[in-house]
Amino acid sequence: MTDNMSALKRLTEEGVSIWLDDLSRRHITSGSLAELIDQQHVVGVTTNPSIFQKAIRSGDGYEQQLTDLAARKVTVEEALRMITTADVRDAADILRPVHDSAQGRDGRVPIEVDPRLAHNTAATVAEAKQLAWLVDRPNTLIKIPATKAGLPAITEVIGNGISVNVTLIFSLERYREVMDAYLAGLEKAQAAGVDLATIHSVASLFVSRADSEVDKRLEMLGTDEAKVLKGTAAPANAQLAYQAYEETFAEERWAALEQAGANKQRPLWASTGVKGPAYKDTLYIVELVAPNTVNTMPEATLHATADHGEVTGDTIAGTYDQARAALDAVEGLGISYADVVQTLEDEGVATFEKAWNELLASTEAELKRFASKGD
Repeated sequence: MTDNMSALKRLTEEGVSIWLDDLSRRHITSGSLAELIDQQHVVGVTTNPSIFQKAIRSGDGYEQQLTDLAARKVTVEEALRMITTADVRDAADILRPVHDSAQGRDGRVPIEVDPRLAHNTAATVAEAKQLAWLVDRPNTLIKIPATKAGLPAITEVIGNGISVNVTLIFSLERYREVMDAYLAGLEKAQAAGVDLATIHSVASLFVSRADSEVDKRLEMLGTDEAKVLKGTAAPANAQLAYQAYEETFAEERWAALEQAGANKQRPLWASTGVKGPAYKDTLYIVELVAPNTVNTMPEATLHATADHGEVTGDTIAGTYDQARAALDAVEGLGISYADVVQTLEDEGVATFEKAWNELLASTEAELKRFASKGD
């Protein structure tokens, strides 16, 4: 075991913000979230429909609120928003000291727009405004998916002075479009007289799923040349995303906004738990160390990193040529990068929409159960 969480401490010293990829009422009320903040260098939390579905389905800690909501006979969608915004609000309060000491960079808790709106720009913007009002905390982030319809929504929401977590990014081209949408939003906010220093954003590149999809296609090829490339696509994609980040935030367009007090949109490594036994459980942590990044870790990955993670410093600097060669090698075997990332985006949106529908169904069942108790 590493001494006194030194791997997590080293990550922090290297400029990596550690966010917990999990949230439930149990984490809030038991004190475990506060403990992770105090003892394991956690400075933020992330959420998604799948996380909320798991938490609410467990029932742990939600009984009284469900009883009250059932007594009021609210709709299932209203109940779901009351439950999720309560969790986000309470977690944001726990993280508020972190937020204040970090001048707003960290101490953040996001909440996602309804995934069913992923291809509807106007509805996404309207819901983002509503969620920001409902949570009413300076350290929340509104999660907007990086679909084509999501891009103008990002600009509009940022332009309204609302901080955003862009989610479901898989391709380098889309990531550049996300950064452009963020800068356009800052310019819009500036024109409206919004204090740019109050706006923060992260852009979530989903890491492990790239390896899962590419490895599946490499396995189908079955050649020795293909097998050698397994596990190379996801780190390479993230490394080249960081190169794009460095290039974008070195441009004159950004320099003018920075002078006006704007904050960089940080890259966030999402989906960092490995998807099988073939890779070490800290792979997407120790291979993606770079300044001004966020790494969202499932709790098991967080504990694994604390226990045996080997953090040696910046592992992204100087990797760009090698990363490009890795993706080119995969492409050279006939595996289309464009098709891989589009497949991942389509599946990602569908997965979150499915989880949301299941979450609605679970919430409806719980409301009926508690309503029957009150009869």
